[in-house]
This record gives sequence, structure tokens and C-alpha cells, in this order.
Amino acid sequence: MRVLIVDDDREIVELLNIYLKNEGYEVVKAYNGQQAMDYLENDEEIQLVIIDIMMPKINGLEVVEQLRAQNHGIPVIIISAKASDNDKIQGLISGADDYVSKPFNPLEVIARVKSLLRRQYKYTASEEPNVIEVGPLVIRKEFHEVKTVTGKDIQLTALEFGILYLLASHPNRVFSAEEIFEQVWNQESIVSAKTVMVHVSHLRDKIEEATGGEKVVQTVWGVGYKIEA
Repeated sequence: MRVLIVDDDREIVELLNIYLKNEGYEVVKAYNGQQAMDYLENDEEIQLVIIDIMMPKINGLEVVEQLRAQNHGIPVIIISAKASDNDKIQGLISGADDYVSKPFNPLEVIARVKSLLRRQYKYTASEEPNVIEVGPLVIRKEFHEVKTVTGKDIQLTALEFGILYLLASHPNRVFSAEEIFEQVWNQESIVSAKTVMVHVSHLRDKIEEATGGEKVVQTVWGVGYKIEA
């Protein structure tokens, strides 16, 4: 697995580099947003990005937004000194999969890297159904693929796919935001409800755009989310 670290603070880059290499990952380093985009456009082996927000040339949010505009589903973790709830929500709205505030424990970052990569690349190691048809969607777990019944691709991030698959494989069951966070992210967090809300919103937007407005993921107010059979 190859991970791109992007931060204009070289000490942070080197710290994460040491921890990632100790876990067996290959590391690519960039020190501004433009370098990051250059690597991502030319290195197809990069499988996860760790990126700061406040950087020269192109900031981290703009990099994430450009990736998502290109329908690039690579997992992204933002690490930033901007630590308010609003900052975290803005990072997730931009398309990031996770958000870690500085100063951070490097072991926490490594745990989040492992969790995201498991979600992205290990969907075949399960006895759950590989193909689910729900409403206007066909979900193929083995290939991490979602299409409309008319054959149109819907490009989802690993976490968006995880949420959709969880709800679709348990039709009519209502999952709270906390349950979704624990099962899809494989971790606990005091901001889990807000994090899930942002990712569900992205997921709905993509489904509705591809299906002409179909409301597949439903909100049960005060309880959580579901997909009806």
C-alpha cells in the first residue's frame, strides 16, 4: 500500500513517514497542494492521502475537492490545526473521509489509515451477499461497484459505499448514526453523528443525480437512516 503525505511542516511529514514505514507502507511525500496534485495525476499506485489544510499554492480542501470532482474515490484523511466542529464538518463536506486535529497521536493516524484501507480494499472477504438490487440501484460488493438499473456508474468513496451497503443489506432496519459510524468506520467518536450526516448527504446527492431524484436512503427523524425493501 502506498500512502501520500502532504504537509508544509516537514517535521510532521517525517514523523508520519517513520510510523507508516514501520507498519510496512510505502510513502510518497509532498509539501504543498500542487505537488500533491502532480503526484496523484501521475502515480496510480497511491492508495490513500493524508493531507493538511493550510498549505501554499493549493490548500488541502481544494485538493480534496478536485479529487472528488474527478470522481476519484481514493480515501483521504485531513490532519489540521483547525480543530473546531465547523472546521471538521467543512473538511468532510469537501470530500474527506476522516479528520484528525493537530496535535495528534501518530498511532491514532495509523489506526485510521488501516481502517480506511480495510473499507476500501477488503470487501471480498465476507459471506454477505455480493450483489444487492434495491430500488434503482445494483450494488456489487466484490467489485466495490454501484450502478443504476440502466447501467450508469455511481462513483462512491469507500465510506459512502460502506454506508450504502450496510443499509441495503439490512432493508427496512433503521441504523442510528452511532451504529453506522461504529460499523463502517470501525471506531468510536464523539462527533460520529455529524460525520455520518455529512457522508450520508454526499451519498444521497450522488444517488439522486444518477437516478433523476430517487430517494433511496431515507431519514427516520430522531432515530437514524434506512433503505426500504
